Amino acid sequence: MAQPLPEQSWPTFPSPLAVDPRLLTVSEYLELGETEHGYSELVEGRVVMSPSPLMDHNHVAVELLRRIAPHVAPDQEVLLDVDIDLELVPGDRPGFSRRPDLIVVSREARLRQRDEGGIARASEVALVVEILSPASVRTDHVAKRSDYADAGIPHYWILDLSGPVTLLAYHLAGEFGYADGGVVTGRVPIAEPFAAEIDLDALL
Repeated sequence: MAQPLPEQSWPTFPSPLAVDPRLLTVSEYLELGETEHGYSELVEGRVVMSPSPLMDHNHVAVELLRRIAPHVAPDQEVLLDVDIDLELVPGDRPGFSRRPDLIVVSREARLRQRDEGGIARASEVALVVEILSPASVRTDHVAKRSDYADAGIPHYWILDLSGPVTLLAYHLAGEFGYADGGVVTGRVPIAEPFAAEIDLDALL
């Protein structure tokens, strides 16, 4: 009589997309670390994964930083790819953390993080900038616009690289949330949150 084949034990590997299924507070989210190539954000307690940006995307972010850094206030800094606690809910509730392409933030925020840990807070941020990717158009124009306005961040810029580089600059307008002056191209004079002129075509 033939003997049954021995059972084989196959190794198991965690899924590269596996993240904690619970609704997370911002503190719990920070304890996860990075779970995948690319980057993650926290939206109402849920971890949202995004792919790494293309080189043009990163190049424009760096070029924009170079052009605006000399113009920000002495107590502010321009930083790339920084997590922000939007402070939309108490710390023990499922939270919101976004990672814009560029921010203008108080220098004190960086020193606080060095001493205390944590991430930047919306109340410390003067400007957030998102550079559109093909998969982020609705997120940046709708979801993030709402989140950043609710968080009280005074200025929100969206850069679109799909044709001539365009800028859509939002600013808080009281109870109405964000208002904007329309899409602009070419050389753009900036009055707030700092005074400067940005040549959008030169960014790319």
